[in-house]
Amino acid sequence: MNRHDPDQPDPGASQDDAVWLDLVARLESDTVATRPETPAGGQLPPSGKASGTPETRQPPSFQDFDPLGLAGMPPAELSAAERQAAAAGGTGAEPAGPSEGPRDYEVDDDGGEFVPEEPPSLAGTDPLTMLAWLGAVGGPVALLLSAMFWRSAPLLAIVGIVAVFVLATVYLIMKLPQEKNGDDDGARV
Repeated sequence: MNRHDPDQPDPGASQDDAVWLDLVARLESDTVATRPETPAGGQLPPSGKASGTPETRQPPSFQDFDPLGLAGMPPAELSAAERQAAAAGGTGAEPAGPSEGPRDYEVDDDGGEFVPEEPPSLAGTDPLTMLAWLGAVGGPVALLLSAMFWRSAPLLAIVGIVAVFVLATVYLIMKLPQEKNGDDDGARV
């Protein structure tokens, strides 16, 4: 077995350090090949500085890092002011004629106001179903009010309110339809 002696330096460590220092030096250098003011190939002029770079170091701008070359390109779309000027008959860059867009059609509006249908009357509701709804909704409300205003309520009253709530909820769940209507697509609530 070939074990590494901890007292001897690692031969690859000095090479790694040299590569790391070279990388850091290239990243910190002022002359980067992607900058527009640097000549092609990243070569500096004989003076030692890139042409057009001032003596003082300036923070990099968006044009310094522009891998797609979009910084000098004009916008592909007109601004809102230019579009309004073109629509008003001004001298916009947009050609005359109808513009295409998602809302370039006339909406057929009959001018009528939406009137919802009348809800069914509660007078025709099954009395047992109405009592179940009162128990299911009124039970928690009664418990809340008794906790706030009737702190000395007997245990039998509290148990009775909870029992009415549970029974009413079970009754309403049991009244739900058991089978799905094949003609109903679920579009109407």
